[in-house]
Amino acid sequence: MPHSETSTARLAQLQAQPLAERFALQQGAARGDPNPQRAVRERRLVALDQMLRDNAVAIGEAVSCDFGHRSPAETRLLELFPSYEAIRYARRHLRRWMRPQRRSVSLWFQPGRAEVRYQPLGAVGIIVPWNYPILLAIAPLAAALAAGNRALVKMSEMSPHTAALFATLVAQTFSADELSVVEGDASVAQAFSQLPFDHLLFTGSTAVGHHVMRAAADHLTPVTLELGGKSPAIIAPGLAASKDFARAVERILIGKCMNAGQTCIAPDYVLLPAGDEQAFIDCARAVVASAYPQLATNGDYTTIIDPRHYARLSAYVDEARASGAKIIELAPAAAADAAKRCLPPLVLLGVGDTQRVMQEEIFGPLLPLRPYRHLDEAISFVNSRPRPLALYYFDSDRERIERVLNETVSGGVTINDTILHIAQDDLPFGGVGASGMGCYHGFEGFETFSSRKGVFRQSRLSGIGLFKPPYGRLFKLLTRIIMR
Repeated sequence: MPHSETSTARLAQLQAQPLAERFALQQGAARGDPNPQRAVRERRLVALDQMLRDNAVAIGEAVSCDFGHRSPAETRLLELFPSYEAIRYARRHLRRWMRPQRRSVSLWFQPGRAEVRYQPLGAVGIIVPWNYPILLAIAPLAAALAAGNRALVKMSEMSPHTAALFATLVAQTFSADELSVVEGDASVAQAFSQLPFDHLLFTGSTAVGHHVMRAAADHLTPVTLELGGKSPAIIAPGLAASKDFARAVERILIGKCMNAGQTCIAPDYVLLPAGDEQAFIDCARAVVASAYPQLATNGDYTTIIDPRHYARLSAYVDEARASGAKIIELAPAAAADAAKRCLPPLVLLGVGDTQRVMQEEIFGPLLPLRPYRHLDEAISFVNSRPRPLALYYFDSDRERIERVLNETVSGGVTINDTILHIAQDDLPFGGVGASGMGCYHGFEGFETFSSRKGVFRQSRLSGIGLFKPPYGRLFKLLTRIIMR
């Protein structure tokens, strides 16, 4: 879309407007049109989609600028494509989602009718993280707009170029009482989370999620928290003896190296049968060499978002090395470069449970390997820790697959691959326990941003009038019958 001095001035004026006023504008508009028609919702979704498509190149450049470097191809694959799909899916199913759902009525209240109606909540807030700033704005927005809401979006201060571009594009595409983007630092985010939204969705770290939930509690604002945690990948017993082992390692490494591991559902560590460690390392090196030849100068490999996170990851490695762990380079010819924040993928062997790399979400290209003797031990290891946002299991044995699914608890699961459950629009996405609260995507996203109103329609033929004072002999006879 063309950039103009008028739109720049309009955006500057909007950003200068106090948060409370911007929220009040949307809240007032929502009350004036509490249940937008399908055509209005459709128009908003179409506009959102077209905005992304018209500015795909600029978005890729802005995201890459924020990271230091991220391949535009990776942004297209990991952010724009799933954003298009989320909008397309919502448009395709919107008519059915909006239709009242018939519910059954007890025999004693026949011939009355019951239904559930989905109505917009009103003005909702969405707090977006830095690691996938477009996808994690658009995916909840697709659900919120499909449900008929107005939305304020707080972009991360750690992705300022993307935030500024997104704010400009939204201001050019939508009226401020429909959709508006907020920029600013952590203090702005704190003020944002204290607004009396009708619903607040936050994606980010578990530590910040605590603060968001506390702030929302002052207004009893319902929250959806999309957090993180340590998502395990489990390789089944005996897999190393089959051709499936190489594929398992490949899918784990690809899932880990996407966005240099800066993904909330990246495989955080690997549980594999004792004795298979060297086979894993050999396969992993081959995968990295094939996917990222000459990694130090490879345009497909993403750099770490900022110096603080680079230092954090380096500290994990230093602590593990000092404790006696082996640090294995998967791209031996590529050295870590603090100036460029390029950190090649590393495997960590022999890391203790008390090390930070095994206590905190890694969010980077470090991959601890932890051997197990029996599958029971692997399941127990997962279950003894906070429930993960994702779990990955590699096996061809159906009984063992069912066992892992039944005996572990996680936000989502992909079998024989990584990451891909998040790309299924008909599956809910969310965490459990420390990894999150609530879910969205597809119909579950529509539900998250809707009020489910139960409606009962009484019939003139109802016999409910028999159950009223004075409670005489007929009442006693009827109550004996219905309470059998």
